[in-house]
Amino acid sequence: MNVSRIAVATGIAASSVLLLSGTAFAHVSVQPQGEAAKGGYATVNFKVPNERDNASTVKLEVSLPADHPMASAMPQPVPGWKAVVTKAKLAKPLEVHGKQITEAPSKITWTADGGKIAPGEFQQFPVSLGRLPEDTDQLVFKALQTYDNKEVVRWIEEAKEGAPEPESPAPVLKLSAATEDHHGGGAKDASAKDGKNAGHDEDAKSETASADSSDTTARILAVVGILVGIAGVAFGVLAGRRRSS
Repeated sequence: MNVSRIAVATGIAASSVLLLSGTAFAHVSVQPQGEAAKGGYATVNFKVPNERDNASTVKLEVSLPADHPMASAMPQPVPGWKAVVTKAKLAKPLEVHGKQITEAPSKITWTADGGKIAPGEFQQFPVSLGRLPEDTDQLVFKALQTYDNKEVVRWIEEAKEGAPEPESPAPVLKLSAATEDHHGGGAKDASAKDGKNAGHDEDAKSETASADSSDTTARILAVVGILVGIAGVAFGVLAGRRRSS
């Protein structure tokens, strides 16, 4: 009897762990397409799974980090959804390509326009962002997910180092180190061109040396041929004299 109770309790505990694990991993997240390097531009996907069995997701609101504003946020069209970018005034203007930017995107809202995220499905919302900041290793995007039954899930909790993952964590975009494509790309290209030119110079020198060598060889063979010809003529004359005598 005790064994049966233990088995039942163990089964319930295991089921609870699986359910909680599924819930913990099925949250709104953000991932780059390729690389999200500091100081550059990147396309990211906001992945939105539907966690409910009896409702569909019909709206997503993503707040862009106010402490690290970006001058550009362009959502890619998603069939069945309408995207609206909201801008806000900046306390400190941004300088982009020599121009002062006084306002920046602060929020992106996707609203169902014939589409939805049904139970058991997910949807990705691509966005082009930039320029990415250079003074942080990550960006936090707080998000609100709205269902057609009016329920709103707030994905706004920030994870703390050493602490367990929050129940409703905010999407976090990890930034990679700045690359030469964003800093010093021109110098790199110039170096490559110099190397290429140097290669052409070496090839030219090699071809010139080869041509000189071939010319010298041809001259030597010509002289040898002449000498052989003279020797042949002299031999013929001597042979004729001997026959005459």
